[in-house]
Amino acid sequence: MVAAARPDRNATSVAGAAGTAIPHDSAHLHVSGEATYTDDIPEPRGTLHLAVGMSKHAHARLKRVDLAAVRSAPGVVDVMVAKDIPGTNNCGPVVQDDPILAPGIVQYVGQAVFAVAARTVDEARKAVALAEIEYEELAAILDPLTAVEKKSFVLPSETLERGDATSAIHEAPHRLQGRVELGGQDQFYLEGQIAMALPREDGDLFVYSSTQHPGEVQHLVAHAIGRQSKDVVVECRRMGGAFGGKESQPALIACIAGLMANRTNKPCKLRLDRDVDMVMTGKRHDFVIDYDVGFDDDGLIAGVEFMFASRCGMSADLSGAINDRTMFHCDNAYYLQNVKIVSHRCKTHTVSNTAFRGFGGPQGMYGIEYVIDEIARYLGMDALDVRRKNFYGIGERDVTPYMQTVKDNILDEITTLLENRADYRARRALTDKFNAEHQHLKKGLALTPVKFGISFTATHLNQAGALLHVYSDGTVHLNHGGTEMGQGLFTKVAQVVADELQIDIDRIKITASDTSKVPNASATAASSGSDLNGKAAEAAARTVKQRMTRFAAEHFKVSEPDIYFQNNEVHVGNNVLSFAELAHMAWFARVSLSSTGFYRTPKINYDRSTFSGRPFYYFAYGAAVAEVLVDVLTGEYRMLRVDILHDCGNSLNPAIDMGQIEGGFIQGVGWLTTEELCWNARGELTTHAPSTYKIPVCSDVPEEFNVEIFESGRNREDTVFRSKAVGEPPLMLSLSVFHALRDAVAATGAQGCRPPLRAPATPEAVLEAIIAVSDDPDE
Repeated sequence: MVAAARPDRNATSVAGAAGTAIPHDSAHLHVSGEATYTDDIPEPRGTLHLAVGMSKHAHARLKRVDLAAVRSAPGVVDVMVAKDIPGTNNCGPVVQDDPILAPGIVQYVGQAVFAVAARTVDEARKAVALAEIEYEELAAILDPLTAVEKKSFVLPSETLERGDATSAIHEAPHRLQGRVELGGQDQFYLEGQIAMALPREDGDLFVYSSTQHPGEVQHLVAHAIGRQSKDVVVECRRMGGAFGGKESQPALIACIAGLMANRTNKPCKLRLDRDVDMVMTGKRHDFVIDYDVGFDDDGLIAGVEFMFASRCGMSADLSGAINDRTMFHCDNAYYLQNVKIVSHRCKTHTVSNTAFRGFGGPQGMYGIEYVIDEIARYLGMDALDVRRKNFYGIGERDVTPYMQTVKDNILDEITTLLENRADYRARRALTDKFNAEHQHLKKGLALTPVKFGISFTATHLNQAGALLHVYSDGTVHLNHGGTEMGQGLFTKVAQVVADELQIDIDRIKITASDTSKVPNASATAASSGSDLNGKAAEAAARTVKQRMTRFAAEHFKVSEPDIYFQNNEVHVGNNVLSFAELAHMAWFARVSLSSTGFYRTPKINYDRSTFSGRPFYYFAYGAAVAEVLVDVLTGEYRMLRVDILHDCGNSLNPAIDMGQIEGGFIQGVGWLTTEELCWNARGELTTHAPSTYKIPVCSDVPEEFNVEIFESGRNREDTVFRSKAVGEPPLMLSLSVFHALRDAVAATGAQGCRPPLRAPATPEAVLEAIIAVSDDPDE
């Protein structure tokens, strides 16, 4: 310890403090191949490998299941069917309607019927094919419109109504009606679904699971084996991507592994290959959307009615909350004074659809943006002008259909900045000129905004916990309930702790998500990971810091306000000692240097029975301009240029946030352009491998890709360091690409034509739309 003058509190901060653009904590491990994923964890001696026997029919009774050949196959140790489950045969996260193994009836092609344990992966997978199953086929519902007709729903339909939409539409000067279809999307995480279950003494289980929600996996595995949550520990250090596909879906994989481990008393591992993964697990919900809108000569919406019919699949999964969020986001950036929204949650005999980045919000936004574009084309106006006309206001026209007042509106500011920086008006004129001069190539241009609500719509999920230890050498062990799927959450939370304790980030050890350390954690989802876990970790660090401060005040006989932490040092009056020195002194004096932290999002309240309240703590905003070039003869196209301006608040890590903006946008482009899920008449998914299912690749990135973080961003709410969520909102910026394509297609038809372009807008879909407007110029 040395005497020192009180330094400037604004002096250089610690390495890795909040707000600095540091690399992802595992970046060096990712690029070197040294990052440990679940499949890389060394397998204990005697580990059994599992495979799943799947249904070949969309809807059928299991008349006869003969597994004799399976049991006698080389390497097979055990076979398990539904009646062998000692506990609850369910992996549904909300409703108990999703069996782990089919109990006599199958409801989609790919549903798990039985599981095999063998000495090797190959032996297990080969044995599965030897099953002899006789089915009694039943009528199958394969699309949402048939489900609506037959009143087949996984959950009751919901209606949200504000004002008098019907009267407003009838009294408006203009009216448009239509139906659009919007495809789903496979999460296509690089690391597939996987779990490894290890038996422990006295019937306990330790489960490694690639999951966004270890707590849910813990509970469901415990129920399946007939035990309690205290008997199961689930750990996840990292996932190789998730995008919502590992929120509820990993429970099935972990339950099968856990059940077989419990049954054989041997370590059991289940890893799905890509084809099986895509067939067996849920995707983004596809929708049929009907709209009826009335508006005036300037494009101002007087009233609008929406009908959303989503394909939920054979069980509820997370479809209730997902479809609720669709209803909450079909306003996007626009004030809808008179609105009626009907939401059908359709039961079909297909795999249960599930969470995907945006969680239903993108589908709602797609609906209103399509309507805005229709109005603009009908009136012969620039769609940007119609969008501006309908924007939420500030101090007026600022209440959402679910009765939340929009208090942080920066839509006009962001849109104006981007419009000017991207030179939108001049490029609009150049696009029109190009199209007039070229017969076989057409350009399209569009600017679309994003307003996305942040928080779980299920209020009780907006909570988080953390655990922090300061060791006697001044290093820190950090754990929290969030999970790392490549998005940089662990890095950001460590930055928050580094900033709070004023120590370099390399003094902090980031540890795996573990249900035995932080219990009852919510899923890392809803873009809330940093908001929730950052605040919980900050609270834990602050508690330990306060204890150290109190000890220092007593030991050095100074007042607590004269003690502060800065740049790896602690200033105690006129004395300075290192953080490590104070930690050691506090430990020696028997001061607790370990603490939990807890956070619950304030201000939110929501009455689902009336669809009203404040479901969101705040909104994230952004805007994008996209320019495309379309070959009129083939429907093929390229993105020429994209300009993005996105609001991250006071960014915790601009480098990571920039990656999220770019990646989210490109993933959204895939959803709306190339990623087409196809089922045949038997309910079989025919696009279940990268040979037939096309995600964007590097060559799909636009030639000119200008991405900026909104410089004036600062969250008006008390989030961690006034930052904003950035996981999901950028995906919806991709709507600009779809509408740029529609703009290019419209250039091939008569003035005022409204191209019937479906999403995903594959080259085939684009060509169909070109033919449609060419054949019927008055449409």
